[in-house]
Amino acid sequence: MSLVAKIEDIESEIARTQINKQTMAHLCSLRAKLAKYKRELVADPKGGGGGPGEGFDVRATGDARVGFVGFPSVGKSTLLTSLTDVASEAASYEFTTLTCIPGIKYWKGAKIQLLDLPGIIEGARDGKGRGRQVIAVARTCSCLIIVLDAMKDIAQKKIIERELEGVGIRLNKQPPDIRVEKKVSGGINFAATCKLTHLDEDSIKAILTEYRIMSATVRINCDATPDDLIDAIEGNRVYMPCVYALNKIDAITMEELDILDQIPHYCPISSHYQWNLDGLMDMVFEYLSMTRVYTKPKGQMPDYEAPVIIRGSQKPTVEVFCKKIHRQLIHDFKYGWVWGSSVKFNPQKVGKAHLLHDEDVLQIVKKI
Repeated sequence: MSLVAKIEDIESEIARTQINKQTMAHLCSLRAKLAKYKRELVADPKGGGGGPGEGFDVRATGDARVGFVGFPSVGKSTLLTSLTDVASEAASYEFTTLTCIPGIKYWKGAKIQLLDLPGIIEGARDGKGRGRQVIAVARTCSCLIIVLDAMKDIAQKKIIERELEGVGIRLNKQPPDIRVEKKVSGGINFAATCKLTHLDEDSIKAILTEYRIMSATVRINCDATPDDLIDAIEGNRVYMPCVYALNKIDAITMEELDILDQIPHYCPISSHYQWNLDGLMDMVFEYLSMTRVYTKPKGQMPDYEAPVIIRGSQKPTVEVFCKKIHRQLIHDFKYGWVWGSSVKFNPQKVGKAHLLHDEDVLQIVKKI
């Protein structure tokens, strides 16, 4: 039996099993087995089609990488052409784009790489179409823009989310605060700092047993689900922000747009008429959590043209800023002068642990 058939059997068994206390451990064991099979399917080059990866090896550049994901003919290529100077071929038929087309967008001082990916189809996580290559590139992005067609059923959003979830991409979520430390002996030691409504001790042991973990210390600091625990054990999940670009709003009525306004994390656009593209880029910039820091040489005006970008989970401290410039700079650091909202006085003398705010101005004083 192929991996795809095994996955389908487990998914159907999960769907027909009633959820109660008696079946919770069994369901958790099935979910763990399902996660293992999906990991093997992604890693196995024979698990599905898609052909070679030519045209998808795009070198990462800039301060962030944003990928366009969506079904064929939803306007991804037109959106890339409207945002950048790259002419990505667009036509009225499906699968016009067959490779990854990169472009560069400068926004608020940040250099953002945009990737127009081929349209994915249902079953992309199993290797159908060129789904394996598309999803592999999507995992390397800092943020995703899921392009949706406003004239089609909103179920397209659920299908794309399911395809991405199936390969370990978690959209607009934070990693669960779970620690699993394997031991040589001693059995399973379990501790939770809050009330768990989705897990109990039997279900946790069922999941660990499926991964052949017989001795471990499990500490859960959130109201975790079975999938959260499986993600923590797998350790290969990618958590990234996502914006839903609702394209072709020029073809729908205001009443329909008001209904679609209930979708979280969405931005209405028209790539053909270039409506609200600035709003889309503002939203992407916000979701990327970028902190712009301007440099100021001694006796000169600040350089407002090329800020230093600190992005992601890193706290924008002066130490991180120095390492961003050069790894030796932190060893020569004496103190810094800061102008901006992060200090009470302008300028203010700060140390390397000072937390910078967006659009602060920083001057570094080095040791003599």
